[in-house]
Amino acid sequence: MAYKGIEYLRRKLAKKKTKVRKRYAFYEMKNVTRDLGISSPPSLRNWFSSLGWCAKAVDSLADRLVFREFGDDNFEINEIFRMNNPDTFFDSASLSALVSSCSFVYITQDDTGYPRLQVLDGSRATGVLDPITGLLSEGYAELQVDDNGNPLVEAYLIAGETQIYYKGERYPEVIPNDAPYPLLVPIIHRPDAKREFGHSRISRACMDIVSSAIRTAKRSEIAAEFYSFPQKYATGLSNDAEAMDTWRSAMSSMITFTKDDEGDSPQLGQFSQQSMAPHTEQLKMFAALFVGETGLTLDDLGFVTDNPSSAEAIKSSHENLRLAARKAQRNFGSGFLNVGYLAACVRDEFPYQRRQLYLTTPLWEPIFEPDAAMLSGIGDGAIKINQAVPGYFGHDNLRTLTGIKGDDDE
Repeated sequence: MAYKGIEYLRRKLAKKKTKVRKRYAFYEMKNVTRDLGISSPPSLRNWFSSLGWCAKAVDSLADRLVFREFGDDNFEINEIFRMNNPDTFFDSASLSALVSSCSFVYITQDDTGYPRLQVLDGSRATGVLDPITGLLSEGYAELQVDDNGNPLVEAYLIAGETQIYYKGERYPEVIPNDAPYPLLVPIIHRPDAKREFGHSRISRACMDIVSSAIRTAKRSEIAAEFYSFPQKYATGLSNDAEAMDTWRSAMSSMITFTKDDEGDSPQLGQFSQQSMAPHTEQLKMFAALFVGETGLTLDDLGFVTDNPSSAEAIKSSHENLRLAARKAQRNFGSGFLNVGYLAACVRDEFPYQRRQLYLTTPLWEPIFEPDAAMLSGIGDGAIKINQAVPGYFGHDNLRTLTGIKGDDDE
């Protein structure tokens, strides 16, 4: 097989880094929003507030993706994940894939030869994807970087071999293995035929809407100053009148004006006070656009509406989010199964075939936890279905519906 080489993969990763870091900036609320230079005073051109809508869109989906285990585990890959801190591993891999469209799992061995799993975000690894299996034909990863993001330790991975490059050393360290694919597995969110490494949860539309909402929040902050202290004016002052201190004249409880030599007195007035309503309505408009893009509700973004009172009502209002979670479960489940497959090859020192795992399936906890009313409805439905088809519902499929593990029989 002809490989494209490490230099090709370095250039490929360099092109992707900027996009991934931009989405992490929006997720971490460190993004820089462009000022249009119309309404902001020059002294406030570089000041912006933060808005956590992108983080909410990612976390709302990531928090509902709870991986349980693999069913029909003929190769005992559940044991491998249990030995690699699964509470952190699955959440880290899923969250990183949602932000950067694709995360990677780097497989190594500890001192005893047991597989170790390390999650890398999309800005630190890439590869050439096999569209049939979802595995890589060759991969590249930056295992360690300095404070400026320059790689100190790199890995180039092909089938049966991992090459470790240390900065300043001419020749790599070669580590052989028994896996038929590179020990770098992609976890991809929403792949398709055109974008094989998937799509980020933080889309271009999300970033544009958040940028517009941040500018709206900034304009409302500036307008609030004028709303709190409306501009006042005085006409008819004598040219010889002493100039007033603006802050003292605004805050003083009593101001006196005397007549001039001709007996004229100044006229005082106030400009009409600004309204905050246009800013609030515009911010709510951007929130409505954002929830339409991400499948959330206005309640999720802090705009209080009618609160649903039951688990069914919550599920109904988050139907698009449920569909997105189901899609993510299918994509991530395939990736995690690939991780377990290659880790089993490393553990057993034997090149298994990928098709040997066709019976093993990933199992997830329910996207929405049922309340008491929903549990009662599931129970009534299970009784009626079992009366029509005896034994149709049992421990396994009831746990899939409810997420509750029953007591094991003696």
